[in-house]
Amino acid sequence: MNKARRKTLSQIQTTHQQHELKRSLTAVQLLLMGVGTAIGAGVYVITGTAAAEFAGPSVLLSFLIAAAACLFTALCYGELASSFPVAGSAYSYAYLSMGEKMAWLTAWLLLLEYTIAGTAVASGFSGYLTSLLDELGLHIPAYISHATLQVVPHSTNDLLAFHPSLNIVGFAVMIFVSLILLRGIEASARFNTAIVSIKIAVLLLFVAIGVWYIHPSNWQPFIPPAQGNFHFGISGIFRAASIIFFAYGGFETVSTASAEARNPTRDVPIGIIGSLLICTLIYIVVAAILLGVAPYQTLDVTDPLAVATELMHQPWLAFLINAGATIGLFSVLTGLLYAISRMLHTISLDGLLPKIFSTLHARHKSPWVATLCMGIIMGCMSATLPIALLGDLLCIGTTLAFAIVCFTVIWQRNCAPHDERPFRVPLGGIRIRGIWIGTTPFLGIFFCLCMLIPLTLNMIHTTLKGNLIPLIFFIIYGSLGIGIYRLYGRKHSRMNPNSQ
Repeated sequence: MNKARRKTLSQIQTTHQQHELKRSLTAVQLLLMGVGTAIGAGVYVITGTAAAEFAGPSVLLSFLIAAAACLFTALCYGELASSFPVAGSAYSYAYLSMGEKMAWLTAWLLLLEYTIAGTAVASGFSGYLTSLLDELGLHIPAYISHATLQVVPHSTNDLLAFHPSLNIVGFAVMIFVSLILLRGIEASARFNTAIVSIKIAVLLLFVAIGVWYIHPSNWQPFIPPAQGNFHFGISGIFRAASIIFFAYGGFETVSTASAEARNPTRDVPIGIIGSLLICTLIYIVVAAILLGVAPYQTLDVTDPLAVATELMHQPWLAFLINAGATIGLFSVLTGLLYAISRMLHTISLDGLLPKIFSTLHARHKSPWVATLCMGIIMGCMSATLPIALLGDLLCIGTTLAFAIVCFTVIWQRNCAPHDERPFRVPLGGIRIRGIWIGTTPFLGIFFCLCMLIPLTLNMIHTTLKGNLIPLIFFIIYGSLGIGIYRLYGRKHSRMNPNSQ
């Protein structure tokens, strides 16, 4: 136990009683945080790409598969959050079940997930805002709206080229979101509620009008014939599901807010599971309308909903969709930066990162150093890098973190079977040689592996084709994580008997 440096439940609770964060979030605000973070690039971009390249109309099945995978994980999050409502999400849970090294690995994967996701959304915001202002007659020059490194068009190996440009728009939006979060969780929650309401209203309008322009022939064939390398057929459905899986990840940000929830044992599970169910319904309904209005072959663009509205001959709706996407991505950025700042705050409290990251603002009680630092880093990445090349790394980090959460439920049930659990995962379980294996966490791990296999195979395929960028990035990032833990975290950890 000492070698693994596992925390006990009482140690985790003692640490987080010292956080001094303000408990003000209600169940509704937590629910909207999850919805606001999830409803973004998934519905505005990923749906079209997944349908056009991998699944065709059967992308609806991909949404259901990804939702099922996330549902089992969400139920596991719900049990853990109700049992010990602390910040840190999967990081804190891994500390409990597998020890400090695995907790650090989980945290490092989650930081990768949130950073790449936020950077990609900031880049997407830049594109949508540029397009929206063009419609209003305001042209933003390419040299302040495009990244410095860009993929060479039609390059089979995703070659990069240097451009004399800097995505100032993407950088600016990250700084703006950082400043909003610096004002504390109450102001951020009010801002998020307003943005999410606008975003959902625009999507409902798209559905209400689009249903009259559906051509059932666009849904045929429902499963296009397989073309190899996960393009269409049954394998294409699962490949699309592995991409969409990331789009549902917004529910996870709710678990990072446990330390700021008014009644975390009740409200956090409601926020996690409720936001996942709402997002699943929205995704499937919007995707069904989109694929009914526009042929799936035409949707491999950055704004697939705009393609559909053009076919409806409703230019005013196209403008609203563009405006809704632009405004809506704010809530995604807010949720992602909120999650990553609270993650850094928790890791810093445990001593694995310098204490400055757990420093709270004297007035607003927000981890202002962590928030501002990550806002600047994500803004710089958005300004310079072609983040699309790193998409599979993001999904792999998410999938592994989810699997760890599911495993922690099994671990905790066996180590502390009599602990109070206000929310328990359903479907029971079986005992093998006295070890309890729950049906829900087992299925969560199984589905995570199903999502991981096509991602891994695709990364191997692209690497063999000569695209070494994701592999090199992962090696550098992994080496940096190992170095930080060995040179700083292991020595300064609060679990180290020799630390001060």
